[in-house]
Amino acid sequence: MPGSREYDIAIVGLKQGVHEYAYEVDDLFFDGKPKQDFVHCKAHVKLTLDKHEGFMMLTFEVGGEVELSCDRCGNPLTLPIWDDFEMLVKMADDPDVLNGKDEDPDVFYISRTESHLHVEDWLYEFILLSIPTQRTCGEDESGSSKCNPVVLEMLRKMEEESQEQKPEDTIWKGLDKFRNT
Repeated sequence: MPGSREYDIAIVGLKQGVHEYAYEVDDLFFDGKPKQDFVHCKAHVKLTLDKHEGFMMLTFEVGGEVELSCDRCGNPLTLPIWDDFEMLVKMADDPDVLNGKDEDPDVFYISRTESHLHVEDWLYEFILLSIPTQRTCGEDESGSSKCNPVVLEMLRKMEEESQEQKPEDTIWKGLDKFRNT
């Protein structure tokens, strides 16, 4: 739900100190956003906002699970997602200029007159960053791969075939005539 007020935190009148917010994120959250390579997202995000004079420290604790495909065999698998992220939000007179200049991705500027803090984009980004980059079925207790054995056998055969190719069968064979010129 793009632009949902559910992800706006009213910061005007919010007392200094620690405030906690909880968000449950599912597949509906990703509607209208770029296509993802996972489905059935069940994420929960605990946001701790520590408000001070002139700045806020935000801590996002992401947990949950997503379903995606194994990178090796294509089997569907469910993987846990988890991570912690911190974001420093500073209040400034000209936040657009400062956001364009500041090289630190963990610092964001908002106007001193801003009444709400919109956290939807950060939730989206931090959930994506929490997904493991290595997505494989793993191994069982005996150390054998849990991947689809038919696919693993096909990959093994393809690797053998590529190693059996003779150098003259490659696309580079015509380059030998330029070697000593």
